Amino acid sequence: MTDTSPMPPQPIPTERLHFALPPTFADVAEERRHRQERLAAALRLFGRFGYDEGVSGHITARDPEFADHFWVNPFGVPFAHVRVSDLVLANSAGQVVEGGHHVNQAAFAIHAQVHSARPEVIAVAHCHSLHGRTFSTLGELLEPITQDVCAFYEDHALFDEYTGVIVDEEEARRIAEAVGPHKAVILRNHGLLTVGDSVDAAAWWFITMERACGTQLAAKAAGKPVAIGHDHAVRTRDQIGNDLVAWINYQPMYERIVRAETDIFD
Repeated sequence: MTDTSPMPPQPIPTERLHFALPPTFADVAEERRHRQERLAAALRLFGRFGYDEGVSGHITARDPEFADHFWVNPFGVPFAHVRVSDLVLANSAGQVVEGGHHVNQAAFAIHAQVHSARPEVIAVAHCHSLHGRTFSTLGELLEPITQDVCAFYEDHALFDEYTGVIVDEEEARRIAEAVGPHKAVILRNHGLLTVGDSVDAAAWWFITMERACGTQLAAKAAGKPVAIGHDHAVRTRDQIGNDLVAWINYQPMYERIVRAETDIFD
């Protein structure tokens, strides 16, 4: 008797399935435009998440041609309104060389020192977000109490002092030293700062670190959290704690903001 049952659907070859990876570029101009678009989109996301606080907060992106120059959000422009055409290019001294706005000198001083200390870092993010600055008052590190926070296990630092608004280059340099080789630092009584080898990675680390701060605050208010053991925390960090994984995790957020707010690229 002939078998007339239908053939089951066949697996699609993996090479035909879409999987986004960081792009490569034909020239410097193309790469610059890419970083500008990612920077403007990250600022829009930060605005949606409520990370802006008056004129505080910055994301900087190293220029692909002039390594000691950085694209940054314009002073006084709401994160939610920033377009590519609004971005400012400043040198390592915080002097504007392209654009029509000032930069926040206090914040830029910290970013410039971090970029100088970490030449492989493309982007630095710092904002006065609610959970991050609340957690920073405790003067302690994040604990490995969830899978997500394990990305920061033994890979973030604490700058354990506060001396006021940073305007002194030496103070900014000490913050950069506190960051060391890590992806993030908690600035006591101030907030969070994250770095990445792309704008996407730095933005993702800030977003997920802000949420981790909120989780730890809530968990400790509710009771005594059960920590993940050292070996498992290290293994999890090795799985999810690199900048490529951060880039991949960030892509749904990027797609959401650029589809909803198409004027970003103006």
